[in-house]
Amino acid sequence: MGFLRTLFWIAITVVVVVFSIHNWTSVTLDLFGGLKADAKLPVLLLIAFLLGFVPLYIWHHVQRWRYQRRMTEQTRLAATPPASPLPQDIAAPAEPF
Repeated sequence: MGFLRTLFWIAITVVVVVFSIHNWTSVTLDLFGGLKADAKLPVLLLIAFLLGFVPLYIWHHVQRWRYQRRMTEQTRLAATPPASPLPQDIAAPAEPF
């Protein structure tokens, strides 16, 4: 399975490199206040990808951490035996007034 994962990542890397080489052109961005910025197209695509990927990646890890913590708590609660019932007093009830 590790071989297939490595092969997959090599194929993705080759596709990204070929795409970047063929699209290495400057793009002018019109910013606020009349400012203009020149950037290469693959760099802009990488930034856009990371802006979408990183927040979801962080959210995924937070959810996974919460799930693991909840599962650990449930496992701990299931592993501890229930408390023994309190002993009942055998003394006779008090006489009413």
